[in-house]
Amino acid sequence: MTFKLKSMPHAIAILAATGALAGMNPAMAQQQPETAAMQRVVVTGSLISRANTETPTPVQVLTAQDIQRSGKTSVAELLTDLAANGAGTLGTGFSGAFANGASGISLRGLTVGATLVLIDGHRMSPYPLSDDAQRSFVDVSSIPFDAIESIEVLKSGASSLYGSDAIAGVVNIKLKKQFKGTRLNAEYGDTDRGGGRTRRTSFSTGIGDIDADGYNTFITAEWREQEAIKVAQRDQYGWANRNWLSRGGNDLTLGVPTSLNGGLTAASTPFLYNSATAAQGNPNPGATNPANFRFLDPKCNYELYRAGGCAVRDEVSNIQPATENLNVVIGMTKKLSDDWEIAFKGSLFKRDSINNRGVPGAYSPNNFAGSTTLVNGVLTGGVNRIANTRFAPGAPVGFGRTNPFGQAASLYGYIPGLAPLNTTDNTSKSTRFSADLTGSAYGWDVNAAVGATRVKVDAEYSGYVNRAALYNAINQGRWNVLGPNSPELIQEVSPTFSNRLETTLNYFDLSGSRELMQLGAGPLAVAAGVHWHNLKQNAPPSSQTLNGAVASTSAFAIGEETNSAAFAEIRATPITNLEVSVAGRYDHYDTYGRSFTPSANFKWTPIRQVGVRGNFARGFRAPNPSEVGNAGSFFTFNAINDPILCPNGLTSTAGNVIAACGQNPPYVQTTTNQNLSPEKSKSYTFGIIVEPMRGLNMSLDYYNIEISNLIVTRAGNDPTYVPQWVRGAAVPTTVSAGGTATTLATPIVGPILYGESPYINAGSTQTHGIEADVRYRWRLANDLGAVTANLSAAHTFGYETTVAGTTYQLAGTQGPSSVGGATGNPKNRAQLALGYNRGPLDVTATVNYTSGFSTKDPSHDAVDCNSTALNVGGRTYFQGLPQPLAYCDVSSFTTTNLNVQYKLSENLTLRAAVLNLFDKEPPYDVGTYGNAGAQTSYNASLHQAGAIGRFYSLGLAYQF
Repeated sequence: MTFKLKSMPHAIAILAATGALAGMNPAMAQQQPETAAMQRVVVTGSLISRANTETPTPVQVLTAQDIQRSGKTSVAELLTDLAANGAGTLGTGFSGAFANGASGISLRGLTVGATLVLIDGHRMSPYPLSDDAQRSFVDVSSIPFDAIESIEVLKSGASSLYGSDAIAGVVNIKLKKQFKGTRLNAEYGDTDRGGGRTRRTSFSTGIGDIDADGYNTFITAEWREQEAIKVAQRDQYGWANRNWLSRGGNDLTLGVPTSLNGGLTAASTPFLYNSATAAQGNPNPGATNPANFRFLDPKCNYELYRAGGCAVRDEVSNIQPATENLNVVIGMTKKLSDDWEIAFKGSLFKRDSINNRGVPGAYSPNNFAGSTTLVNGVLTGGVNRIANTRFAPGAPVGFGRTNPFGQAASLYGYIPGLAPLNTTDNTSKSTRFSADLTGSAYGWDVNAAVGATRVKVDAEYSGYVNRAALYNAINQGRWNVLGPNSPELIQEVSPTFSNRLETTLNYFDLSGSRELMQLGAGPLAVAAGVHWHNLKQNAPPSSQTLNGAVASTSAFAIGEETNSAAFAEIRATPITNLEVSVAGRYDHYDTYGRSFTPSANFKWTPIRQVGVRGNFARGFRAPNPSEVGNAGSFFTFNAINDPILCPNGLTSTAGNVIAACGQNPPYVQTTTNQNLSPEKSKSYTFGIIVEPMRGLNMSLDYYNIEISNLIVTRAGNDPTYVPQWVRGAAVPTTVSAGGTATTLATPIVGPILYGESPYINAGSTQTHGIEADVRYRWRLANDLGAVTANLSAAHTFGYETTVAGTTYQLAGTQGPSSVGGATGNPKNRAQLALGYNRGPLDVTATVNYTSGFSTKDPSHDAVDCNSTALNVGGRTYFQGLPQPLAYCDVSSFTTTNLNVQYKLSENLTLRAAVLNLFDKEPPYDVGTYGNAGAQTSYNASLHQAGAIGRFYSLGLAYQF
């Protein structure tokens, strides 16, 4: 069983060399002085406190110092680089996400819905907009750096202790318990390539010492502003450029007529096109006849248009959205006696982000198929349909212009004065109030907690077009197709509207632990507790979506769940150096019923330097309000060729409807399935811990997780599913006349409006692999400082998905591409941090590595190179052309971050950081759809650092 990280040979060599050097030269690797016995603490993954932090289940701990040394400026950026974070992760660069602007973690590639995120060991209200309209998750993008004491990542299933959504593991973000003194911090950062300027300031102050004074009160406040990075600021790079001609593909530049659009597309200035056929009196119909064009602005003419001279540069699509964060945490801890203390915390995390999907909307040249509405389970297609948007001879074309042709004319162009298409300005406010009472009574260590949490999103939508209002204004001569138009008229045509979405989660926890007796070689310890929480999700559809005035803005979900649970854990040392524990949890969800989940762990240390550990656990995930409440969503899955209107997928075949070739049909996640059963899981880990010398600690753990009864949308997950396409009326549309010629004709059937895709329980997923962790610290001779090396790495042996009895191997592929923006499923991820500290100087270099993977997804019939760009990512880069082999695989990606801190004085610290030190570009990924709106071809979840480019930051911190 070999484990290679081929792109990190130098990093691994450095680590091995330093370890060997320390072993051979004890003078250089001096022993650290003996330290006092460690204080007993509760480590994530157990209810019982312990002195030994090497637990039976693998836990990765990031301290506040680790966080500061990372050079990152947000928790979302920090957690994205975790080696255990895999397929389905949700990054802020995914502009087309249902939950755009938010960020979620996907341990072991099992999606954000299987990873539980806790704050101080307790639940937090999830983001109101679920990932892919289904998976509930906690947004980690707003949690402030300075308030964090540590982050513990439990890389093992933990449903038996924490609940149904801990199948893949737990991320526990621990906030500071106390803060003494005052700390001021200011940072400024910018990119090499333009955009992305970041400013951050924070203030923390606290009084009192819990041990000496019996109390502590503190407040931490942080403000962070990050400017957007536009695609236009990166379009000199191939992965951000729409013209693929030099790469063997199509030119997708906006405003350039090609065979894919039938030679007719909106350009930089509007034009009228004589769309009549020969039968309708046009002596020479088609897009190759200059006489059929009338450009309404002299900046463009037919010759320029055909030569690509009227192209439109996308100045608005984002690589990275603009965000602004304001975060406040207030904490107070009071000792009630020697044995009891109470702690209160209140926090407000506020994030503003602006996300959009490209240039303004375009006019509808021939017709408008209407919108689809879903109201209380009733689906209606073709709402506000306009059968004919062409203009009769002599008819007004808005603001004094008329159709100069003797036949009907179509209007092509972008609608002036509008916000970028489908723009959402999100203001997310996460509030949390908690009280924790801890103490000892009658031999029990008792923890009681109560909390109220809420996430509220105020979304303001713009860039959506009310087609009925638009064509009424044009036909009445009130709308200037070239602009400008009055703000009042723009609001009528493209209304700005808002919506409020929120979730609330209130909880109560009570647990106690104690040692009952001596059993064997150690104490028999027991812990037991109860948990209760009530979750309410109220994310209704927006008013303009509900009535069909505009296209769908997003998913909606309205529902509630109440969970009551009791749990217990027993730990014993039956023989010397053998620790065993068992735990179990009984849950009752009012949305579906009862479940019991057990787990068992062991840790055996035959000699002081070697330990063996293992874990077995069962788990489940209860259907959430998005799956069993009043909910629905509109989404596109992958590109298809309309089986009737474009059966062979070629726009050059006579009779094929141009828009029906390689289209992304809309699916409607219809009324939820009340009979859904919970997902069930079983997992186990087995590992070894080695500490051959003081300062060197190594662990290697094998994991195996299987989830059955998966809750999935039917499209793409049921091979027997044949969509029953709901079509609109057949109306005149652009049809291929053979080759590059087109004509206007009425096809035999109308366009696809939508297909239904309900949630079902189907199939299973099993993933297994190994995770390594190596930590080394040694002091150099002659007081030359200390050197540290920390390596965390993960290798996936297999990621098998079974659908309808057929098993597909997805490790090292783009699959499962139906979730999380087709983020890819690389087999290897690793992070190596090398540090040097001497006196006031602290230097850390961090290398992040992600292996390459194939763009294929065999579970979705993408089994060869030519099927990946269109069938997986829904991209038309090579539509109708052979896809070059170079784009069948995504290359590995390695970035290096450098962070330097220097204490100028006892109170003043200077920090400088360079992220992506060597300015590595992201590799091509034609299979991802996470940033399809911007038509970029990089993976925003795995390779966002490459798209941002080299980033510099400089900061000062003053503490007194």
